[in-house]
Amino acid sequence: MGLRFTEVCVDAADPRALGAWWARVLGWPHEVDDDGDVRLRAPDGAGPDWLFLAVPDDKIVKNRIHFDFTPADQQVEVDRLVGLGARHVDVGQGDRSWVVLADPEGNEFCVLAAP
Repeated sequence: MGLRFTEVCVDAADPRALGAWWARVLGWPHEVDDDGDVRLRAPDGAGPDWLFLAVPDDKIVKNRIHFDFTPADQQVEVDRLVGLGARHVDVGQGDRSWVVLADPEGNEFCVLAAP
């Protein structure tokens, strides 16, 4: 196949702030280009880079795609993320083994239970 998955693009009202937040969450280096886009550089084997792009419109509805993360200790990680500014959200998940959080711009993501 001729395609290679190289970037995840995230729309943001403030790409610098959101990109810096996710850089802290993931522990990845980030850089701002001349257009104001923010790139998080994925370490080898960690997947594609993340690119935060400025958009003029607000996020209104639930994401159509989201990220799942599996930490060694779910509660420790949820506490850390909330301490960094994530918030708990209800997207209709009910009582599940995963925790749904949102980043500072409201993008939902899940913290799964450790295997």
